[in-house]
Amino acid sequence: MIDRASIHLTKTHLRSRREMLRLGAGAALASVAGCSHPDRGPPVPIGRTAHASVLGIANERFFPLLGIDPIEAEFRAAMARQQRALGVGSLGDLPEQQLLAVSGGGENGAFGAGLLCGWSVQGTRPTFQLVTGVSTGALIAPFAFLGSDHDAQLRAVYTETAPGEILAKRPLISVLFNDAMADNAPLLATISRYVDERLLAGIAAAYQAGRLLMIATTDLDAQVPVIWNIGAIASSGHPRAVDTVRRLLLASAAIPGAFPPSMIDVTLDGRKYQEMHVDGGAVAQTFLYPSAITRDRARRRRAGLSTAQARAFIIRNGRLDPEWAKVERHTLDIAGRAIDTMIAISGYNDVIRIFAITQRDGIDYNLAFIGPDFNQVLPSSFDSAYMRALFDYGYQRAVRGYDWTKKPPIL
Repeated sequence: MIDRASIHLTKTHLRSRREMLRLGAGAALASVAGCSHPDRGPPVPIGRTAHASVLGIANERFFPLLGIDPIEAEFRAAMARQQRALGVGSLGDLPEQQLLAVSGGGENGAFGAGLLCGWSVQGTRPTFQLVTGVSTGALIAPFAFLGSDHDAQLRAVYTETAPGEILAKRPLISVLFNDAMADNAPLLATISRYVDERLLAGIAAAYQAGRLLMIATTDLDAQVPVIWNIGAIASSGHPRAVDTVRRLLLASAAIPGAFPPSMIDVTLDGRKYQEMHVDGGAVAQTFLYPSAITRDRARRRRAGLSTAQARAFIIRNGRLDPEWAKVERHTLDIAGRAIDTMIAISGYNDVIRIFAITQRDGIDYNLAFIGPDFNQVLPSSFDSAYMRALFDYGYQRAVRGYDWTKKPPIL
C-alpha cells in the first residue's frame, strides 16, 4: 500500500485538482486533443515475468508469489558463505543472526534513521546479517546494512535534505495527462549523491561474507512483489550495477500516483521489454523473509534439533495507534480517509505477520514504532523541521537504550 505520507501529498493535489476542474473544466477538456500520456516500452508477456532479466544475473531478484525455491537457495548460499568466512563447521556453530526490517513511511523514515544513529551512540547496535527495506525503508537499508560508519550519510539524508531535493510538483493541468502528481527526478539526484561505486563495493564485500541486503518493489504489469538482491547486483561487477541500484531505490519509493513509476528495462529471449515498478508498499510495508524459506528451521525446532539463534528487529516508520481526524462529508475526503485507514491497518498487519513467523521459527522479536507521545504535526510533505524533530525523537530514545516492544501492542 502507498505510504501515509503520500496521502497528504495526494489529497492536497486532489483538492487543488477539484477546484481546477470546477473552475476551468472547459479549458482542460479543450486541451485533451493536444496532450498524450508518457510513452513506455512493451511489457513482459503474460506468464514470463520470472524469466526476464535486468543485468543477466541469475539471482538478481526473486518473485516470492511465483515460486520460493530461488530465494530459498539464496538464503542457503548466504549461510554457506558465512560458514566459510567464519571457519565454522555447521549452521549451529554460527553466531546469533541479527535481522533488520525497515518499513515504508515517507518522511517518517526520519524516525528509523534517528533510531539507528542513536543506537550506534548507545553502543549495542549489531552488525546485521539480513537487512530488508521498503519505500523509505529501502533508502535507509543500505546505510543500516553497512553499519555505524555510514550514520553521517543517513543523518544527512533525513535532516539536511530539502523538499525540493525530493520532488518537484508538476503543473496541475499536466497532472491530468501525466503519470504522477510530482516529479521524483530530484530524489534520483539525491540518491545518486550517496549511492556510488564505493558504497556498492562495501555492500559487495558484505555479500561475499554471507550477509544479505534486499529491497522490495511492485511490478504493476504482473501485479507481483519483487525482492531485489542488492548484494548480488553490487558484487556482479556489471558496468550498470550502480545505476541499477539507484533506480531500484527510486522505484521502491515511487509512491503510486504521487511519484512516477520507475520503468525498468529487461531482456527476455533476446528481446527488449520494459517493466513498470512502483513502491514496494503497494504489496507490503514491511517484510523480513518469506515464511516458506524457513520451513526446515521450523521442522528442526519441532524435532528438538539445534538451529542458529536469531534476533529480528522491525522498525515501523509510522504509528500503531489510531489517528483521529474529522472527516468532511465530501467524496475526496471520504475516499482519502478510507485509503489512509487501509494503509494504517496494512502496516499493523505486517508487524503481526512478522511476529507470527518469528514465533514459529524461534526468533527473538523486537519492534520499534512512533509512539503517541510524538505530537508534532506534519505541515507539508517532507517538511524539514518535522523530519529533524522526528529524527531526534528516534535518536534520543535509542541513545537511552531503546525499549523494544516484544510483540505488537494489540496482541
